Amino acid sequence: MARHLLNTTDEYAEYYGYSESDIATPCNNGNVRAFGQVFLPTLYSIVFILGFIGNALVVCVLFKFHKTSNMTDMCLLNLALSDLLFLISLPFWAHYAALNDWTFGNFMCRSVTFCYMLGFYGSIFFMILMTADRYFVIVHANTSLFSKRRSVKAGVCMCIFMWTLSLLASLPTIKFSQTKNETNGVTCKAEYTDDVWRKVSYIKMNILGWMLPLFVMLYCYGRIIPKLISMKSQRRHKAIRLILILILVFFVSWTPYNVVMFLYFLHYSGYFYSCGWQSGLGLAMQWTETIAFSHCCLNPIIYAFVGQKFRTLVIKTLKQWFPSAFRHCVTITSEMSERRSSMYSMRSSEISTTKIM
Repeated sequence: MARHLLNTTDEYAEYYGYSESDIATPCNNGNVRAFGQVFLPTLYSIVFILGFIGNALVVCVLFKFHKTSNMTDMCLLNLALSDLLFLISLPFWAHYAALNDWTFGNFMCRSVTFCYMLGFYGSIFFMILMTADRYFVIVHANTSLFSKRRSVKAGVCMCIFMWTLSLLASLPTIKFSQTKNETNGVTCKAEYTDDVWRKVSYIKMNILGWMLPLFVMLYCYGRIIPKLISMKSQRRHKAIRLILILILVFFVSWTPYNVVMFLYFLHYSGYFYSCGWQSGLGLAMQWTETIAFSHCCLNPIIYAFVGQKFRTLVIKTLKQWFPSAFRHCVTITSEMSERRSSMYSMRSSEISTTKIM
């Protein structure tokens, strides 16, 4: 979700070559550019469609049944809103990637960057909040003040606090983002006053976008799993499996991207100046950012749809929206059940006849 801190809001052309201020003769990375102009818009479109459907469904269900909301539901709602905010920016980045030219003006450049960065940090911080909430409720159920004060009012205050943190983390990139006329077209990028700000933005993304949430997940879930194992509930195995999936999905989605981003930090620190490294990093960024982007498509599944309560609400909502489709499904299911029953009866009769004979 965070590519544009490095590329689009920073400079989309960084996929393809150094600026003239970096070296006298820029590298010719036309193959990376051609690949990105086809690959990125296609993948952005797929992520946008799938992610928008899943997260919009989460928001609709939670708003529809808001009377049954709790701290977990509020976290789910804000996580889905964060992902939607991020996803809104993808069509603009897809258009930018396809043309390698920003055609929407300076105001939209900052507005799209605002949606992108706020959505990214919001998603990360609300995942952290959900993890912390589960930790206190399960591990410190009887002693924690947090678990005893999980009221709607406290949840709203926590959500406002997380949105404020997300905005503060996003402000530097939003502030520096602007359009600029260059030889290859108009760019939408962060015009940093010096390389210090650029390097700080990379490290900030590594720390807040990867190290912090991964540390919180490993620590909290590392304490939750032994607690679940000690319980006698039959659902504990399913809960442990879900926790391991949450950690694995986050690690697989975001680790490759953050490794590449750290390599870009080293690049701007004076390492990896060869054209071969530059081309390789450009291609690696295109692949790893797409894997990272897919995480917002998986959030509704791993955080919402796996729960029995939420699945029931989703099915109830879909039945209300598409009654004819569900009636058709029920009819087909009934016919299949009748056929199975009929076939079973016939086989039983044949077996009985055979025994008599």
